[in-house]
Formats: sequence, C-alpha cells, structure tokens
Amino acid sequence: MTDPVSAGGVTVTVAGPALQASQATVLETAADDGLPARLLAKDATLWGPEAAAEAGVRLGWLDAVRVGRELLPELERLRNELASEGVTRVVLAGMGGSSLAPEVICATAGKPLVVLDTTDPAQVRAALGSDMERTVVVVSSKSGGTVETDSHRRAARAAFEAAGIDPAERIVVVTDPGSPLEQTAKDEGTRAVFLADPDVGGRYSALTAFGLVPAALAGVDVTGLLDEAAALEPCLTSVEDNPALALGAVLGGAAVGGRDKLVIADAGSGISGFGDWAEQLIAESTGKHGKGILPVVVESPDAPGTSPAADVHLLVLGGGAPADGTAVSGPLGAQLLAWEYATAVAGRVLQINPFDQPNVQESKDNTKAILESDRTPAGKPIFTEGAIEVYGDVSASDVAGALDALLAAVPDRGYLAVMAYLDRRVDARAHDLRALLAARVAHSVTFGWAPRFLHSTGQLHKGGPQTGAFLQITGAVTEDLDVPGRNYSFGELQAAQAMGDLRALTSRDRPVLRLHLTDRNAGLDALLAAARG
Repeated sequence: MTDPVSAGGVTVTVAGPALQASQATVLETAADDGLPARLLAKDATLWGPEAAAEAGVRLGWLDAVRVGRELLPELERLRNELASEGVTRVVLAGMGGSSLAPEVICATAGKPLVVLDTTDPAQVRAALGSDMERTVVVVSSKSGGTVETDSHRRAARAAFEAAGIDPAERIVVVTDPGSPLEQTAKDEGTRAVFLADPDVGGRYSALTAFGLVPAALAGVDVTGLLDEAAALEPCLTSVEDNPALALGAVLGGAAVGGRDKLVIADAGSGISGFGDWAEQLIAESTGKHGKGILPVVVESPDAPGTSPAADVHLLVLGGGAPADGTAVSGPLGAQLLAWEYATAVAGRVLQINPFDQPNVQESKDNTKAILESDRTPAGKPIFTEGAIEVYGDVSASDVAGALDALLAAVPDRGYLAVMAYLDRRVDARAHDLRALLAARVAHSVTFGWAPRFLHSTGQLHKGGPQTGAFLQITGAVTEDLDVPGRNYSFGELQAAQAMGDLRALTSRDRPVLRLHLTDRNAGLDALLAAARG
C-alpha cells in the first residue's frame, strides 16, 4: 500500500502494485509537464488542440469558491424572506448537474429537498400536487432549454395558480446569462434569478449557484461547504501532497491500463448519495470517442460486482483501502472540488476532452422527433408474460429466458446497464435488479433512473466503448399529467424519451431488451423473481 496522500481534509490511498504503478507513471508525467500549475492557470491546451476552444470556456469551476461566496448575502436574505412567509418546502426542478449535487449536499446535511428530475407523471404530481402554500420551486437549467425542466416549470406555475398563489413569487431561477430561461423569468417577473458562471459546465457546477442556491434555501450551511473546499485549494498547484491529483492519476492510469470499470462503494463516509453525483461527473466527462471510465455505484464494499476482475477498479468512500483498490475520504465540500479536479486530470490521461458531451444530444433529438410524430408505440412485443411485455431481438419464451439471453450477450470486458423509466419513490425496489443481476454475471452491472441517466451515463453508453448490453424497463401510466402549454403529457414525454434512447442504442447494434410493465407492482414482482434465477 502506498502512503496516503492527504491535504485540505481529503485523503487518497492506493493499494495494489498494478494500480500503484499506473498512478506513479501518471504522476511522473504530470510533474514533467507542470500539470497542476498549468491547470490552476486555466491552460486550455492541456487536453489537446481540438479541445482547447471548449476547455477555454469550461474552467470557471476553479474559481467556484470565490464566486460562490459572493452569492451568500443574497441567499441568506431570500431564505429569511421565504421563512417569514411560511415557505419552508423546497422543490428543485433540474436535471443532471443541476440536481445531483444539491441532492447530495442536502441529504448529507439532513435537510429536506424534493428533487424533481423525472418525467414520470406520478412523481411530478407528488412533488407539485400538495403543500404548495409553503413551497418554493427552484427551476435550474444551465442551457435554459432542457425539455424536462421546462416542463416542470410549466407544471409548477399551473400548480401555484391552482392554489391561488402568484407563481412569480414562488419560483426561483438558476441559469446561465442570456439563456431562454433568463428571459422567460424576466418576462414573468420571477422573484429571484441567479445567473451562474457560464464558464462552468453543468457537471462541474456543484459549488456554483446550481449547487448553492437550492441547498441554501433548504437550510444547508453552504458557507461551511465552501470553507471545506477552500481548505483544499492551496495544495492544488503541487504534485506532491495533492490528493486531487493523486485521485485523477489513479483513475486515469487504471483506465488506460484496462481497469475502466470504477466500482464505487461507500464504507461509512458520512456523505449521502455521493456515488450518484460522481457517476455523472465521470461518465459524462470521459465516455466519448470509444473511451471512458464507467462508474458502477454499488450498495456496499462487499456487494455483487466488487470482486477482483481484470477490468474493475474498486474505490471505497470513507473506509480503508481494499487490498487492490483505492480509498478516498474527506468532507463533502473538499471532495466535490477534488473529484472535479481529478476528472479533468483523468481526461488528460485518456486523451479526451472532459468538458464536452457530443452524444447527449442524440437521444434528445430522437425524443423531439417522436413527440412531433404520431407517437405510436414502438412495435409489438415478441411475447407477453403476465404483467410484462417483452420487446427485443431475443430467442426466449419467458421473461427468465429473455434475461438469460441478455446476460449471455454481454461482451468480454463489457457491462450491463439497467435503465428504469419508473417512479423512484414507489418503484424503488427496481434498484434491487442491479445486485440480483450482478450476482449472476461476471461483468459490471449499473443501474440508472430515467431520464436522469440520459444526462449522465447516457453519454458513455453511446460515446464510450461499445461493450454495453442494455435492459430498459418502462411502466404503464395509470393517471397522466398534461404539460401546460404543450401538446403532450408527461407520460408521452417519458415514453418518447425511452423510445428515443432505445433508437440510439439499437442503431449501434447493441444488445437491448425492453420490458414494459403493464401493471407496475405485479410486473416488478415477476421481474425480480425472474432476476433471482
């Protein structure tokens, strides 16, 4: 085991000769290239000439602590105003980087935050269907044109109006300057509009307005969060005693050496849901041009899928380093900054641009095309068993056989991705599929709630190594909800997103099995039973 690298409250420990050797090689190159100083100086050429233009306007996260502190007086004033009006419930409408960091920040601090990052009608209705008299809705979108968030904003306005409340008084907007959402907010007289640094990409925005505004309104001590990050900053220009660089070196070095499945397990870190945030940061940053690090968030350090394998790099949060793996510990604010820095370093090691997402738009375009068409269902099931309709190119006569065929189709050094277009509140046990299937196959198995994974691992699915097999799960909508001002409902949007991503995957000749639950409860019972084998 190498000596731990520790500074600013963050400690990184690497064990195992292969990981140590790959990390050492990267660190040696980093020292020769002056990487830490160049990164802190915002040298956009670090990722090659083709990435320079994009990188040149995507390094603002290095200033996030300083810029974030400028927001604190206004955030305190707004929170106190809302509290004096009896407004204590915060709903966050945002996708990907706009929702994952605030969710982790609030959950770790024990502060309630209702996260609306879905198009499932029941989940939208639950967030906006009651308690509106004490609710503020934070509408958060960097581009200002995200279809899910625009739909949430429309639904929120309708919900406030139905409750006899002026929506302009209860909606807070976080967006980039000049976005369509900024203009809409101005036109509608929105109570508060926070403009974020446009030189920060969504997944690097944890310590910017996108992370701070909803967290502060929910009651989190965001000053303390920024203080934790600030404590790490002094070490970031050095090669030695720089845990962020040490982490980036082992992530990138391991992936180049073939260990491109980063299995993330929590072992008492005290941080709630950190793996889901790190998953989006790493997958969307590195999964492109046939390369990438696939984050695999597991339930515990001994969960199925954590056993040693040629393509697995086990990383433990908050505990001691495994015999052949990495351990990372430290306070949340410092870790958010450390992982952003580390991901930028890993991108350089992989020789890709960690700041673009060239394949995310594909599924969005497919979704739009489906919504503008007649929205007919995608074909007929090859068979139906109870409450499950089975779609796909598989030779099977029952659900268990279809799952067997999909597991057998996972290629060497590949992975299986489970993608659930369901309600993660009431259909939460769908997540059990990850461990059940991982126990049956000698490959990594990931799980993603849709459509939020489209803003995360969805980039890697399409742009990364073409070694994935995919299980898509959709469910019948028993009570739909119209999107105000649009000619489609949330149920239709959800279905279009599923079909749009399905088209993107099948166009790449990837193995895909779609299971549609005509009765969600009964269908999940049967699916979980089949997954147990």
